[in-house]
Amino acid sequence: MTSYSLRNASPAKTRADVVVIGVAQAASRKGGEVEIANGGEEVAKAYGRKLLPLLSTLGVTGKLGEVVKVPTSGTVSSPLLLLVGLGKAPDHTAVRRAAGAAARAVTNAASVAVALPADSPELVRAVTEGYELGAYTYTTYKKESKHNQPADVVVLSPVARRKDAVTAFEEARVVAAAVATTRDWVNTPPGDLTPPAFADAVAAAGKELSKGRGAPKVTIKVLNEKQLAELGCGGILGVGAGSSAAPRLVELTYSPRGAKHHLALVGKGITFDSGGLTIKPAASMSEMKSDMAGAAAVVQATFAIASLGLPIKISTFAPMAENMVSGASVRPGDVLTMYGGTTVEVLNTDAEGRLVLGDALVRATERKPDVILDVATLTGHMVVALGDKVAGVMGSDEIVDLVLAAAKTSGEQHWPMPIPEQMDERIHSSKIADLSQHDWVRWGGGLFAGAFLREFTGGLPWAHLDIAGPSFNSGGPWGHVPSGGTGFAVATLVDYARTMSATTAG
Repeated sequence: MTSYSLRNASPAKTRADVVVIGVAQAASRKGGEVEIANGGEEVAKAYGRKLLPLLSTLGVTGKLGEVVKVPTSGTVSSPLLLLVGLGKAPDHTAVRRAAGAAARAVTNAASVAVALPADSPELVRAVTEGYELGAYTYTTYKKESKHNQPADVVVLSPVARRKDAVTAFEEARVVAAAVATTRDWVNTPPGDLTPPAFADAVAAAGKELSKGRGAPKVTIKVLNEKQLAELGCGGILGVGAGSSAAPRLVELTYSPRGAKHHLALVGKGITFDSGGLTIKPAASMSEMKSDMAGAAAVVQATFAIASLGLPIKISTFAPMAENMVSGASVRPGDVLTMYGGTTVEVLNTDAEGRLVLGDALVRATERKPDVILDVATLTGHMVVALGDKVAGVMGSDEIVDLVLAAAKTSGEQHWPMPIPEQMDERIHSSKIADLSQHDWVRWGGGLFAGAFLREFTGGLPWAHLDIAGPSFNSGGPWGHVPSGGTGFAVATLVDYARTMSATTAG
């Protein structure tokens, strides 16, 4: 396991096996194409006038994420200098991504000193999160897993002795751990993470978190299929009816003393989505183990918020089901009675996420929170609209704005989406039930889904985060994001709770 520390030391004099500095694209080209970023000044001083010509010879461009390794031959104390590009604007987002790229480039080194821009608590956080998340690997199912990560990573910062910088460093490590566990759950094969197994994993993680004197207390309640039937959770039960693995609803509560605000989190936990009787094409199923990424995110965000000791009450709901094909599967044309009594006509069994979320959202409203945020890999429409790196956010205007602000701080990409008036007519188009779950109109399907979910929020301030695109990376790694599960939305939720808990009640 890698040890992380924060220090104020010279990157030119550190004896780490590798020293990392940043290279930015020069604002002015009078001195060359690139310039050494803050944090690397003493390394640049050690090389003197020969550094920029060397970079030019090596073809260094400073492009964000670019990595170049240079043997130092004794010019500085570390034997290897790793240069990482920061692009044209080395803000905290660029620094976070660059740190992740650097982490992946370090191999067979026992120690690393990271001297990227870190002269503020925000940048200390970015470097720490970026490096730790960039170093993430998932090797549980590898026969021989090679651990090439260093034993020691030192984040170098001129403000390392400041209390706010130390706090930023420590909190970054908490968030990074939560994101990593979210990734682990998303990457787990669906046969090993059925709804009962997922619920057990959450309960075990909560027990571990609350262990010991002074540990945060998060209460966890797991509702099985019989309890769900007694409550009348027709959405969760309907989706899970076709699977031999019964559905679950996991409810978590963190209620610290002095909390003046109450935030409810709801996350979609479809552990595998075959599409049900409206079955998906074979090629579309390979990544459907990730359809529980929303549930994983809200659970781990809750644990992180508790670990940070934020003075805010959190009520979290993670409905879990496996959407499978069998003689017991819900059929197109069936009508489900949701928790709370609303009836829904099912017209597309592959639009199952909104059904499990509907039950959980009503459960959330009963706790009377100040705000509800739901997170779901909900629609392919959102991926078509925004691509695979950006989440869509819709709901109450003021809450959407606050989610976007939290996302900017966390370095995650979100974009606001509307819920047009005509969507209300579409979701009420059923001739036999209160709501239509789907209508097969090709246009605006992601907005339809948002309008459907809004029906279950009780008029409370609410926002819906559709993370279908950025929750799973089917391509190569980039920045601090690996291939596979990304842990997207955890950091945004934590920052939202941090901001909410700091505001004056009332």
